[in-house]
Amino acid sequence: MFNIRYLARRIIGNELLQSRICASISTSVHQRQMHFTSSLYKRRKTAEEKHAIEYAPKKKNKPQMSGVVDIWRNMTVADLAQSCRLDLEHIQEVMLYVKGAGNIEAQARLEDPKVVKDIASKCGFKTKIVAAPVVEEEVQKDRDVLPRPPPPPENLKERPPVVTVMGHVDHGKTTLLDSLRGASVAASEAGGITQHIGAFTVELENGEKVTFLDTPGHAAFSAMRARGANLTDIIVLVVAAEDGVMQQTKEVLGLAKELSVPIIVAINKIDKPGADIERVKKELSQHGIALEGYGGDTIAVGVSALHGTNLDELTEAVSTQATLMGLKGEYTGPVEGIVVESKVDSHRGKLSTAIVSRGTLRKGSILVSGQAWAKVRGLFDHAGQPISQVTPGMPVEILGWRELPLAGDIILEVESEKVASSVLRWRANQAMKEKALSDAEAINQKRKEHDEQYKAEREKARLSGFYRRKQLGPRQKEIAPDDGKPRLNVIIKGDVHGSVEAILDVLETYDDSDRCRLDVIHYAVGDVNESDIELAQLFNAIIYAFSVNVPNKPAKGVTIRPVDIIYRLVDDLKKEINTKLPLVDAEEEVGEANVLQLFDINEGRRKVTVLGCRCTKGMLKKSFKFKVKRNGELMAEDLTLESMRHLKNEVDSIKKDVECGLRLDDQSLELKAGDTIVCYQINKEPQQTEWDPGF
Repeated sequence: MFNIRYLARRIIGNELLQSRICASISTSVHQRQMHFTSSLYKRRKTAEEKHAIEYAPKKKNKPQMSGVVDIWRNMTVADLAQSCRLDLEHIQEVMLYVKGAGNIEAQARLEDPKVVKDIASKCGFKTKIVAAPVVEEEVQKDRDVLPRPPPPPENLKERPPVVTVMGHVDHGKTTLLDSLRGASVAASEAGGITQHIGAFTVELENGEKVTFLDTPGHAAFSAMRARGANLTDIIVLVVAAEDGVMQQTKEVLGLAKELSVPIIVAINKIDKPGADIERVKKELSQHGIALEGYGGDTIAVGVSALHGTNLDELTEAVSTQATLMGLKGEYTGPVEGIVVESKVDSHRGKLSTAIVSRGTLRKGSILVSGQAWAKVRGLFDHAGQPISQVTPGMPVEILGWRELPLAGDIILEVESEKVASSVLRWRANQAMKEKALSDAEAINQKRKEHDEQYKAEREKARLSGFYRRKQLGPRQKEIAPDDGKPRLNVIIKGDVHGSVEAILDVLETYDDSDRCRLDVIHYAVGDVNESDIELAQLFNAIIYAFSVNVPNKPAKGVTIRPVDIIYRLVDDLKKEINTKLPLVDAEEEVGEANVLQLFDINEGRRKVTVLGCRCTKGMLKKSFKFKVKRNGELMAEDLTLESMRHLKNEVDSIKKDVECGLRLDDQSLELKAGDTIVCYQINKEPQQTEWDPGF
C-alpha cells in the first residue's frame, strides 16, 4: 500500500488541489472495494511548518471601503470632496464615470442623493444622509436703538409748526378746524364729539403750512390730550365766550405750564347771546394766563368758528408765534417721529397716524416703535391720498405694521429687518425684567404672610399636643370657593388704540366691586371676530364694539353692543350692573291711623286690648305690616293684626276718615291715646350702582 496524500503532494504543491486529488483517488479506491484507514492520511508537520504564520486569503471582486461619509441634499461638488477628504479633481474625475452626474464644477449642486451615493461608492465610501450643516455666523448681541444726538445747526432747515387745538368739550374746537381747512369732521364724529386725535395739514393764505392736532375735550380722553400736548409746538386754547374757563380748560393750562408750551387763546362763539369776552379774559388771568392788555404777551383772539369771524387774525397769530420760535428740523438721516394714533382697517390692515420730527420718511423704510415694527408699504396724507415722502413736522398715515404701535410711542428707523428683530427681542427682554422687578415686592409680601401663617399654625400644633396635631377629615380645597357676588364680564373692541385706552381708563374708576365685580376679559383694536365671540361664549361676556364692524349673525347667546359714544357705553354698563345686583327690601307706607281710645275686653278668660282708631292717611290693610310711632319716634315695628273691625263687622281694609277697631297680635305693648299706627308693606326693588365715572 502507498500513501496517496504524499503522492499528491509530491506531484502538485497546491494544498487545494491535493485535497481534490485525494478525494478523487479515495472515491476510485472505494469503487474498487479498497479501504484506507485515517492514519494513512495523517502527516506530521515539520519544524518550519509549525512556526509558519498562515494568512487568510484575500477577498476578490469586492471594493475596499475606506469608511462612511456624510451627505445631504443639494450639496455642492466641493462639499462632497470635503466630506470625503479627497481632492476636488479626484471627485470630478470620478463624476465623469457616473451616470447623471451632470455639471462637475465646484459650486454645482448635486440634487439627486442617488447620484451622490454612486460617486461616493466609486470612491470607496459608504454614505449616511444627514441634515445640511448650518454655517456658523458671528453671533451679534441684541441691542436697543435710541434717538440720535442733536444735529449740528448747519443741518437744520425750517419746518411747519405743530399746533394742537385744545379746550373743554363742546367749546367749538373741531368746528374751528373745519373752518380752517374747509372740511367737516365734527359731522363724522358720533354726537359731534371728537373721540380721536386727528392730524391735519392746513395751508394758510400766506402759503405756509401748519399741522393741526384736534384732541378730544371731555374727561375720558385726558391721556390722549396729554399726548397731544407732548407732540405740539403751540397750543390753541379754545374757550367759549358764554361758558368761560371750565374743568378741561384748567387741565390744558396745567399741561401747557408743565411742558412750557406757548398758548394762543381763541375765544369762540363771540356772536352768541350771553357772550362776555372780558369775563373770559379775567378768568384766564386768574388762572395765570397773562394776556395782551393785561400785563402779558399771550395773544387772545375773539373768533366765531361757525361763521368764520376773525379766523385770519388767529392764523396770523399762529404764523407769528411760529416765526418767533424759529422752528427747524433735520431733513436727513434716519427717521424719528411720534405715533399719534393707531387702528386696524378691515381692508388695509394695521395703520398708524404719526408726525415725523426728524429725517425724511419714504416707502420701504424699516421702523421700530415700542414693541412693534414695520416695513413701510404705503404713506398717505390726512385725505387718504398716497404720498412719496414725509418731511419733519408733517403728519402721515403709515401702512405696513406687523403689530400695532401704542399712541405716544417714539418711531425710529433702523437699517434692516434683522436689526428690527434684534431691537424687539431686547425690548421684550427688558419688559420682562421690569415686570419681574415690579412683581418681586408683591411676591415677597405674599411669601412673608405665608411664613407668618405657617409659623403660627406650627406653634398652635405644637402647643395642642401630638394627638391633636393630626388633621381630621379630607384635605381642604386650595382653591377658594366662589364668594357668590354677582359678576359682569365685558370685552372691549375699539377702532383706534386711543379710544380703547380711554374706555379702559373709565372702567378703572369702577368702585362698586363689593356688590358686583366688573372684569374686562379682553380688549383690542379692530373689528369683532370669531375669537372674540368664542371668548364671550366661554366667559358669558358682553362685547362692546366701539365704532367697529360687528358680524351680521353673531353666535347664539352672545350679546354684542355697538356703541359710538363713550357716555352711552357707560350708561349701558350701569344698566347691566343694576340687573346683576340682587333685589333689596323697601318699605312702602300704605296708610296711617291715630289711636283715639283703648278698650279692654274679655275674650273667654283672656283679657285683650282693642285700639279705637281713625284712618287719617291712605288706607289700612289687615294683611300688611304695622308699626307704632309716638311723638315721631319709632316704638315698635314688624307688627301684625289679629283682628280689624268696622262697627261689629270683621273687614280686610279701612279707608281714609273711617273709624275702626284694631287688635294687635302682640298684647305686651303698652300703647296710649295719641299714638300713630303706620301700615306698610315690604317690596322688592332693584338696586342702583353707585359708580360715577365723573363725566
